[in-house]
Amino acid sequence: MHDEKAYIELLDKGISLLNENNRLAALACFERAYSIGKTPKLLSYFSYCIATERGQISEALKLCNDALSQEPDYPAHYLNLGRIYLHAGKKEEALSALRKGLSYGENPSIKFLLEKIGTRKKPLFPFLPRNSFLNRYLGLLLHRLKLR
Repeated sequence: MHDEKAYIELLDKGISLLNENNRLAALACFERAYSIGKTPKLLSYFSYCIATERGQISEALKLCNDALSQEPDYPAHYLNLGRIYLHAGKKEEALSALRKGLSYGENPSIKFLLEKIGTRKKPLFPFLPRNSFLNRYLGLLLHRLKLR
């Protein structure tokens, strides 16, 4: 009973620190909680911290996917997975994970992150590559004229 109470306190404190953008202190809390128990919620948040603070992307993806396999309908797991992918520079995978997370319920953090990332408009000339002269400069011109 004492261990369970300490575990919950560490997990809650870690999430609170994470929300304050203090990932290193959150990582310390999650590591202590990890030594007590390994719930999907802990695995998810812990994985995000080790990805950002230690750069252990593959280990973080493994832990977060383990959490998702145990609780596939919990939006926060998708939020953390999306954050890990963003940290790894994999924007498409991040967007996919975040959108899937929204399909399981409202999550303001996911919505905020999706808005922050933004989405690109379709190229003006879809038959030309996105980075072609016409697509780039005509798109910029129309954007500045507020026509697009």
